[in-house]
Amino acid sequence: MQDSELFLPLSQAEKDAAHEKTAYAPAATYWQDAWRRLKQNKLAMFGLITLGLLLAMAIIGPLISHYTYYETQLALKNEPPSSTFWFGTDELGRDLFTRCWWGARISLFVGITASLVDLVIGVLFGAVAGLLGGKTEEWMMRFADVLYAIPYLLVVILLMVIIGSGIMTIIIALTITGWINMARIVRSQILQIKQQDYVRAAFALGASRRRVLLQHLIPNAMGPIIVTLTLTIPSAIFAEAFLSFLGLGVQAPIASWGTMANDGLPALRYYPWRLFFPAAFISLTMLSFNLLGDGLRDAFDPRLKK
Repeated sequence: MQDSELFLPLSQAEKDAAHEKTAYAPAATYWQDAWRRLKQNKLAMFGLITLGLLLAMAIIGPLISHYTYYETQLALKNEPPSSTFWFGTDELGRDLFTRCWWGARISLFVGITASLVDLVIGVLFGAVAGLLGGKTEEWMMRFADVLYAIPYLLVVILLMVIIGSGIMTIIIALTITGWINMARIVRSQILQIKQQDYVRAAFALGASRRRVLLQHLIPNAMGPIIVTLTLTIPSAIFAEAFLSFLGLGVQAPIASWGTMANDGLPALRYYPWRLFFPAAFISLTMLSFNLLGDGLRDAFDPRLKK
């Protein structure tokens, strides 16, 4: 073959054959690519599906039961799991199946509500601190450090003395200091993002700080924010269960997983199912959220993109 033949244009048939052999990757947005990588993580999908099932059962579980969470039947106390009582009964003959899913409503509500409040306060506080910088940022973060040094158990006890025990007391106690971790993470992200050229261009074109914050900085920090949120929810659920276990949470006859675990602990030797089911649901929920959070962290990290 002569050298001049090497530079001849391809025929249409050769172009079509080459086009068929070429693999083109479909265009995908940042969120679509993150979802694709998340679906490839089997443990993260297990956590997501498990959380969906727990949430669905928290909604429909009490509805499919023939008993209420407060109905007592002393003649049927401490019944083992059976076809009549799927999770058994407690010392007052109350159906544990119904109480477990009522407890799921309480625990999930407290955990998700406290985490959402932490999300709003932490994102705004951290974003403003990172954007303003200087002395303002220094004073804001030192204020957060002072709050972080206050034990939340002490806060709960003080709030119980002032406003009494209940769900709102736990939520307020968890959110007083729970937003600080979110604020620190958002601040660190904002400090990196605001050095990007498109942010400087926005300021140069006359955009206000509020517009830059809402249109550029916070949206581009949503990956770490979502990951932190998924890891904050199980911490709040465990904190609620811990406080209820100590008797500082919801009061009878309302049930949460923590109060059920506290009631079942003295009967562990003779009636183990009374502790097993609430403890298993607490562990499964925390495991699922952590698996999902780890999967989201990997999905949103561009350094792990394949």
